[in-house]
Amino acid sequence: MRKLLFLSMTGWLLGIATGKSQSTKVKYDEKGCLYTSYKGLLMAGYQGWFAAQGDASERGWHHYQKQGKFEPGFASIDFWPDVKDYPITYKTAFQFADGSPASLYSPYDESSVDLHFKWMKEYGIDGVFMQRFLTEVKSEKGKRHFNKVLENALKASKKYSRAICIMYDLSGSTSADMELLVKDWEEVQQLFSLFSNKENPTYLRHNGKPLLAIWGVGFNDGRRYTTADIQALVDRIKGPTKKTSILLGVPYYWRTMTKDTEASYLLHPLIKSADIIMPWAVGRYKPETYATVAGSTLAGDIAWCKEAKVDYVPLVFPGFSWGNLKNSPNVYNQIPRLKGDFLWQQVAGAKAANAQSLYVAMFDEVDEGTAIFKTRRENELPLNGEGRFVGIESDLDSDYYLWLTGQAAQWFQGKKGYSAKKPIRKK
Repeated sequence: MRKLLFLSMTGWLLGIATGKSQSTKVKYDEKGCLYTSYKGLLMAGYQGWFAAQGDASERGWHHYQKQGKFEPGFASIDFWPDVKDYPITYKTAFQFADGSPASLYSPYDESSVDLHFKWMKEYGIDGVFMQRFLTEVKSEKGKRHFNKVLENALKASKKYSRAICIMYDLSGSTSADMELLVKDWEEVQQLFSLFSNKENPTYLRHNGKPLLAIWGVGFNDGRRYTTADIQALVDRIKGPTKKTSILLGVPYYWRTMTKDTEASYLLHPLIKSADIIMPWAVGRYKPETYATVAGSTLAGDIAWCKEAKVDYVPLVFPGFSWGNLKNSPNVYNQIPRLKGDFLWQQVAGAKAANAQSLYVAMFDEVDEGTAIFKTRRENELPLNGEGRFVGIESDLDSDYYLWLTGQAAQWFQGKKGYSAKKPIRKK
């Protein structure tokens, strides 16, 4: 008993010393599932689409490069991952000011994904939605990549008891691709024994069924599929026995069908046929406009969903930057992070609106500067020719946004002591 008490105290003191959150204990249900509902959880999006020259994916610098090159002046990423903890890294053509080479990681390597899930547990983040881009899995090489990253993630989620769920991203897809999604979804279930409580006890359930997320529903940006296509897709995936729960990623103004939303009479019935919706908030407001934009949106959205018996999960993000992706210096640090103030402003706003869960965009999105995992600081970035990279604030640790996201998770898990005032990290 004394030994157990000592170990418990040691773990608690270690958490205080490192400034890391203590992960909430989770319990298996009678069927052997660890996560039976999205309610009370903070989940992040996980791109997993990066590859490195020299890894086993044979995709080169996929999603790091631009115009077929990855060298100073040709990069699609704005934030540079801090790779000091990775067992495997790959040297790039980029250098730091002192002439030393800059390296990157690949999620194709099992050890890299394992490290990410280890961080999730250490900082108290409940889990991730594994993005599965329909346009990428069309090719054999793309499918091979995403299957390997998913394999790595499923193994790590089980090892570290983190929730995991698949999210299909429909960007760039057509009506004809809906058949591909159904086929791929069935293949993934079989290939990974996805819903086996023994093999994958951490796969996320909701309303008593495994959850599948479909992102890109109802946007008015010229997509080549329709709301009717998505309704048919949802009906087919759920099937007559309704064996799957569905989360839909919808535009921010879905309820009023204005601004970013297609004004379709089919959209609201489609939403009512789902189990959860997650509106896309990235870029919809800035720190100075959040109060008015979200203040006039969140409460009404949640009330509408409550009436329709559909769960609602708001999205929060730390900031936004895509200067290299867009080749425009005007959009470096377009939505500043403000040392975490902006992220916490959204977390507190969601809590005040009585939201029960959160979606964080994103765990590893360095292309658009929303990543919460460890990235390099402003004063320690590689050189980028005529362009530059954007770092997190120089006086913050590289893991600060992991820590702050973990604090948000604890608040949504019911821990007391949090408020609209951003928590202070103790060293």
